[in-house]
Amino acid sequence: MLMRLVLELKQVDKKSISPVIAMITPGIIRLLIENRKLSLEEASGILYNSLLYKTLEDEETKVWRFGYPLLYDLLEEELATGKITFPDEQI
Repeated sequence: MLMRLVLELKQVDKKSISPVIAMITPGIIRLLIENRKLSLEEASGILYNSLLYKTLEDEETKVWRFGYPLLYDLLEEELATGKITFPDEQI
């Protein structure tokens, strides 16, 4: 399944996804699928339309350094509250 996620990511029509983001997003999508019982398409749509993803795309924020398990938790927070509280740092 992870390989399928990576292949799907290669088809995403975004400006330029850095290699780091391309490595992180399958883990977040996998957790969305497992925990929320979503399809690949639903989970991808949630992530790619989120504030978290927009923040990930902004290289200056360096949010990718948190790793996908914490980023997934931040996405769940965004989905529940509409806000993201980044740990110990202001982004």
